[in-house]
Amino acid sequence: MAIRPRTLTAAMVPVVVGTALALRVGVFNWPVALVTLCSALCIQIGTNFANDLYDFKRGTDTAARVGPTRVTSAGLLTPRQVATGMWLVFGLAALFGLYLIAIGGWPILVIGVVSIVAAIAYTGGPFPLGYNGLGDVAVFVFFGVIAVVGTFYVETLTVTLEAFLVSLPIGALATNILVVNNVRDADTDRVAGKRTLAVLLGRDAARAEYVGLMLVAYALPIVLWLAFGFQPWVLLPLVSSPLAVRHVRAVYTVLGPALNATLGGTAQLLAIYGILFFIGIVL
Repeated sequence: MAIRPRTLTAAMVPVVVGTALALRVGVFNWPVALVTLCSALCIQIGTNFANDLYDFKRGTDTAARVGPTRVTSAGLLTPRQVATGMWLVFGLAALFGLYLIAIGGWPILVIGVVSIVAAIAYTGGPFPLGYNGLGDVAVFVFFGVIAVVGTFYVETLTVTLEAFLVSLPIGALATNILVVNNVRDADTDRVAGKRTLAVLLGRDAARAEYVGLMLVAYALPIVLWLAFGFQPWVLLPLVSSPLAVRHVRAVYTVLGPALNATLGGTAQLLAIYGILFFIGIVL
């Protein structure tokens, strides 16, 4: 429950897509890809543990919360147990990272350190990103740009404009998982002093953000095809657009616990999009 398996697509898909781009340029190192995936999953799980722990400490997770059960606030695990789990998985991520640093050098060290610091700083520390309107930016950067470009770099030891562009739809869909969460929790977050964009700008603005990020996700394959020499197969993610439309409608028409299904559905959409994008890039 603390691991939150439904959210792990946000860690897996960027690695899969970054690997697809490496394959497209004729490079594939399966040990590097596998270790990158393991490290990314550990950082995501550690982030989930950190959120559970620090939201509890800040008093955000109360009985009024409408999202899935948080293990610390529910008393299923003690804060010390959750903290121990957090540091254990971050330690595992660092161990995997040592291998990747040997391959990719200091840029991978920087990415690893900054990613773990950001994972904790999302809800912990003196200026938690998620409490000060920066959560969406953090997710877009770390689960989109850094994750995809970093995966491509450690496999190819190069960085390209195409890698950056390919990262944008993944960052957009990963951020939309958070947007649904923030739309759902806006009322309780406001009371707890958690200033997400849905609290600062209102639910309607957050819903517009959700739509805008969907448009980014579905426009980028067209750009890659028309302007960057990708084969028409790169348009395969557009097959998932009916699901995207369904979730957009739900974000505008559903409130409260019913949005949990939309949150899970958005994570599922990221997975489906990622698989189709992988196929489209490789072909």
